[in-house]
Formats: sequence, structure tokens, C-alpha cells
Amino acid sequence: MTHFIETSTISVDSALELVRLGIAHGAEAGVKAVVTVIDPSLLQVAMGKADGSTPHSIETSKRKAQSSASTRRATGWMDTDFAVQGPLGTGMLLTNILGGMPIVFDGRHVGGLGIAGGSPAQDAAIAAAVLEAIGADQP
Repeated sequence: MTHFIETSTISVDSALELVRLGIAHGAEAGVKAVVTVIDPSLLQVAMGKADGSTPHSIETSKRKAQSSASTRRATGWMDTDFAVQGPLGTGMLLTNILGGMPIVFDGRHVGGLGIAGGSPAQDAAIAAAVLEAIGADQP
């Protein structure tokens, strides 16, 4: 019997850098972004918001990050039925709105990134650019 498992999680320094990059990339795209970084156990490691961002985007960003941390997939993959059932069955922990991406370094899943504040397509593009800028593995 194994008495423990080894896991990987994102460092605070990397999480804070993702937040900084997300807000900066959002500004370049004309988006007042909210950025959330969640670890694989769904604990929030870092969150930041651009000045003037919408209050509801805080929760949306968190849900996107949780979804990607939990499923290890970018948000937007759920089919029509599951897109409703998944969030309802998890107490609204998950979302299918584009803008969430898993965070992977050297093949190790370390968390989820959520970007909100723009259109879903803008949020997804910002998330992809941020992960590329920090040197995360690309899907």
C-alpha cells in the first residue's frame, strides 16, 4: 500500500507573474482583465484585476481557472448537455465559457488559469498568450 502521492503545484511567484502578464496582455487587447490562478486541488493561489474591471468577472475568472485545473483542459470543450449538467452537478464550480486553460510546465500539470473581462474569444486568446509568455507547455 502506498501511503502518499507526490503532486506538483504552481509556485506563488509563477502565479503572480501570470496575473501580471494577464493584466498586461489584456490591456494591450483593450480588455480590463481579471486573472485567477488555481492549484490542482482548486485552491486559489493568486488573483488580480485591472483597474475598472467588472465585478462579476472576478467570479467568472475563478470558475474558468477551477474548470481548467480540475479537468486539465481548456474551457469550452463541454458538449451542449454537459455544459449545463457539469456546472450544476458541481455546485457551479465548473464553467464552459472560453478563457480557462490548464497550466503545465515540463509535462506537469500545476494548476489552472482563468481570464475574464473581454469576450470569451478575447479571454481565451489572452490566456494562451500569457501561458506562452511565461514558457508553459502549449497544448
